[in-house]
This record gives sequence, structure tokens and C-alpha cells, in this order.
Amino acid sequence: MSRPTRIHDTATAVSFQPLSTKCLTCGHTARVAYHTQRRVTTLQGRFCFSLTVRRCHQESCLLYHHPYRPEEEGRWALPYGEYGLDVIALIGMLRYRHHHSLAELHQALRDRGMVIGERTVLNLLARYEELVSLHLSDRQRLQKIFAHQTSAILALDGLRPDVGHEVLWVFRESVSGEILLARPFLSECETDLAALIAEVQAVLPVPIRGVISDGQRSIRNAVASALPEVPHQLCHFHYLREAENPSMRQTVMPRRN
Repeated sequence: MSRPTRIHDTATAVSFQPLSTKCLTCGHTARVAYHTQRRVTTLQGRFCFSLTVRRCHQESCLLYHHPYRPEEEGRWALPYGEYGLDVIALIGMLRYRHHHSLAELHQALRDRGMVIGERTVLNLLARYEELVSLHLSDRQRLQKIFAHQTSAILALDGLRPDVGHEVLWVFRESVSGEILLARPFLSECETDLAALIAEVQAVLPVPIRGVISDGQRSIRNAVASALPEVPHQLCHFHYLREAENPSMRQTVMPRRN
């Protein structure tokens, strides 16, 4: 679960834990192995993540000693990344829709209060290009990634840098942390999202065991259409945030077992 608190008014501290206390492959208890921290800068500000990492200690398990990190972590940033996915999406939108130069991209981020260098902006633009170029036709790559997994937990989120612009939809497998698909879309309708989900499902070498999202209505409908038998729940961060709002308590998506 996650509970945001302020530390020295410079960063927001957020704690994340894996959704399950059991190994997702063998079902045995995955004990807490260690705690770690990372800092991520997003368009909403700076965050300091406190992460609980678990490991399976069954030697016969395919994921023996493999770190099981919180699923929510990957919704914010790429592995080892210091800037959020929303920052990457904004850079890509400004570059390819508005044809900003590197200097203009740098200035646009500084205008939003971000302290960032031009070389870093260039690197983030490369990450955007890599994300958009991801495709699912390389089955050999997927076979290698999921060689030690019997199922997949699909996480999806739409990153909208500015209202009225296209959304970068990112599909990620939570256990491995692998980005499966990233595609910009002007549309947010459930039909298009269901088609993307079906595209991911068709090429995954393992079945999808669960789905995690922010509970947006179009996502909920798309998941119900494409994966009717698969449990779908809110990430802990969004669930707790919405639970604090009395007007939203009747509409928060319940957890499905």
C-alpha cells in the first residue's frame, strides 16, 4: 500500500509494497528480502519511493531468489529511470507534434519548474523513441523474458502530457517489469483499448493472470471486454487516494478475487 507524506517540502515520500505476499509462480510465501529507495521527478513534482522487495526461498521454484518488486513502481518510471513516464511522454509530444528543438524542449521543462540538463532531455527523447518503437512481433524475445514465469500480471496506463493531445498508452508486465507495448493514440475509447489488450494477449507465451490500472472507466470496460475472466483491480496508490474522497467511495472499483 502507499501513503504519501511530505519530507522537508522537497519531495513526496511514497511507500510501495508488492500486491501479493506469495510467490506468483509456486504459491509459497515470498519473504521480505530488503527495502530500497529511489527518487523520481515527474510533472507533478519530486517523489522519494520506499520499496519493499520480496523473494521466493523455494529452491525448486523458477523464481527462486528473483526479486519481486512492487507492481506500482513501474507505473511511474522506467527501471533505473530518474524521470517519470509522464515527462518522457511530454518530451515526445513536444518534439514530434510541435517540432520543438532540443533547446526548446529543455526550456519547456524548465518553464514547468524542472531542473534538468539538455543532455538528459536528449536521453529522455531517446527513451520515448524506444518506447514507441516497441512491438510484439519478436516472439523469441518474449519467450526469453517469460522463460521463468507461468503467468503474467498486466499493468496499463495512459500518459497524457497535456489536455487535448494524444495519449501514450503503455502496457507493462508487472512481475518482470518489462514494457510490452507503447503506442500513442488520440482515442481513449474502450474499443481501441480492448484491441490493444487483445494484441498483447495474443503474443504472450503465458496467460494473463491479473490486470492493474488506475480504474479509468474506459480501461475497466476494455478489460472486461477483452479479458472477461481475468481479475482487474486498482493499484494501491489510486485505491487509497480515491478512498479518502467520500464522494468517490461508492464508485471505487472493488477488488476481485
